[in-house]
Amino acid sequence: MTARPHKILTAYSLPFSLSFAALSLLPGLLIAQDHFNPKGFQPSSHTSSLQSALRDSLPFEDERDFEEARRGFIAEPDSRQIIGAAGNIVWDMTRYDFLLTGEDHDSIHPSLQRQATLNMNFGLFEVVPDFLYQVRGFDLANMTLVKSDTGWIIFDTLLTDETAAAAFELATEQLGEFPIKAVVYSHSHIDHFGGVHGIIDETEVTAGEVQVIAPSGFMEEAISENVYAGNAMSRRAALQYGRLIPSSPFGQVDSAIGKGLAAGTTGLIAPSLVIEDDYETHVIDGVTMVFQNTPGTEAPAEMNTWFPEQKVFWAAENITATIHNIYTLRGALVRDALAWSRGINEALYRYGREAEVLVSSHNWPRWGNDRIQQVMRAQRDAYANLNNQVLNLANQGVTINEIHNEYKVPESLQQQWSVRQYHGSEFHNSRAVLNRYLGYWDGNPATLAPLSPTDSAPLYVEMMGGAAAILGKAQELHDGGDYRMAVEILNKLVYAEPQNASAKDLLAAVFEQLGYQYESASMRNVFLAAAQELRNGTGSVPGPRGTSPSLARAMTTSQWWDAVATRVDSERADGEQFVINFVTPDTGQEFVVELSGGTLTNIEGYQSNAADATIIMNRTDLHPVIMGQTTLAEQLQAGVGSVLGDSRVLLRLAAVLITFNAGFEVMPGTVTQ
Repeated sequence: MTARPHKILTAYSLPFSLSFAALSLLPGLLIAQDHFNPKGFQPSSHTSSLQSALRDSLPFEDERDFEEARRGFIAEPDSRQIIGAAGNIVWDMTRYDFLLTGEDHDSIHPSLQRQATLNMNFGLFEVVPDFLYQVRGFDLANMTLVKSDTGWIIFDTLLTDETAAAAFELATEQLGEFPIKAVVYSHSHIDHFGGVHGIIDETEVTAGEVQVIAPSGFMEEAISENVYAGNAMSRRAALQYGRLIPSSPFGQVDSAIGKGLAAGTTGLIAPSLVIEDDYETHVIDGVTMVFQNTPGTEAPAEMNTWFPEQKVFWAAENITATIHNIYTLRGALVRDALAWSRGINEALYRYGREAEVLVSSHNWPRWGNDRIQQVMRAQRDAYANLNNQVLNLANQGVTINEIHNEYKVPESLQQQWSVRQYHGSEFHNSRAVLNRYLGYWDGNPATLAPLSPTDSAPLYVEMMGGAAAILGKAQELHDGGDYRMAVEILNKLVYAEPQNASAKDLLAAVFEQLGYQYESASMRNVFLAAAQELRNGTGSVPGPRGTSPSLARAMTTSQWWDAVATRVDSERADGEQFVINFVTPDTGQEFVVELSGGTLTNIEGYQSNAADATIIMNRTDLHPVIMGQTTLAEQLQAGVGSVLGDSRVLLRLAAVLITFNAGFEVMPGTVTQ
């Protein structure tokens, strides 16, 4: 293979309107950056050697992605920041300007730097003349605008109201003012529906002026995924997306499917049309669309869309410019790699053989049938190979604790940019496939009920000769570039001695080099974020996004009681026992809520004759409670609703509930006091 020049970004490959002349006006851009952390390190010689070898082995001569990423560029807004109503910065593309200098950074995997540069798209793009447009770079996802007979059909509304409003404002400025006739939610992840209130109002949907279209199961999945484990998921998402580390060559550079997460207001408007069948054809304001439900792929509720007249295939988030997560590090149900592959194959044979444009909810489009079929086949094969080869190895005795070191992506796939491991990785995805089929146990009784790390670590440290011996050996491993081996012993020491600053600093240095080396943005961010916490403590960790009024309305009453149940401390609650009848007259619903066996349960459609109390409250009056603005007891004390029977059960319930801390410790000894 011919080695490419060691510059990822050239004047030819700039993805949007910034030229090198413009770059020279950006202060400090062409000056090498210092590390943002005083304890941080430059890439080691081992890391630099690895990056150099990768630059020579990967197909950097294939620049089709750069051509496609900038194709159809129309305009970007005057400011590359989006400001909220309170003057807060909701979205900031300027923090990634270091990617625009053309400099290779040894602190970034070369392939990931390429992806991060491609995701510097910022502005409005024409995909199909006078029909389909995209606003990219305003949030993690794209907003796609389809021109209908009298207005717009919007596919995905970004994560926040502020970014959605800014994206639609740019489209209106450049393309003219037209009403929104329909909004399509491609799937149940909040970065695709959370900004809906930024472009339409609920009254427009109620009045029938705007249709909101979603796949089967959307409402249940949109609400439930982030509710029950919301606090833990939010904490882990901060690690996966690098929300607590600066954007720099030594920090957060990308999120694989976009730059990062906007920090604004989120909400939800319930769909007025749910696509229930596997395939449904609808004509919306003159535009014919064939919806393909693909449940259990990238999201539990997701759908592709085919535009037969224009030969355009909308792939939602099922086909993007990366291999996605089978297991996402923020936490979610393990996805089915085989079902995902089959969904892509079905789309390939139904639509892909005719398609002339492939467009997705992240990254950039592809044009031309040969190119589209190549990308679809590569994505199909990558997910199928992951599933099949992991099972091939598992059936030969490879365990979940070994599979990530044994599974290898076929070389033919490694040489295709569209299936590189930017979001998912072969490491955590291979373990996820094995976990889906065989579970977390590796078959060895010694690992079936292991000690907690804080309990086992002191013995390991003692047997290894104490902290000084471990630090000496770990430093030797670090200096030799044997970073994963160094992690093995340093991690034991940090768990055994959480306040050992030398151990934490050395482990942080090891994590940092591994972070520099990983191609997956998720893996990189997790390692670099952990290094930051080891050095500086957790600091202020953002909690789960507050439940907005529209999300509160969308959550079922049973889901809310289920969420309350996750806050019950079983030790406190054990021995307590009571029954509550809960009635919402405005919706005509009845529930029985029981505390017994240290557990809170609820069931809809029943009332108990042995209830300790009956609480009567309109569902609309429960919304402030769901949003966390008040408590059930406070609402009742204020005269909102009524209680029949022993009202003290609410005090008994409150006494066994705990409040979650959004900044709980991930690495030992890192919580800032």
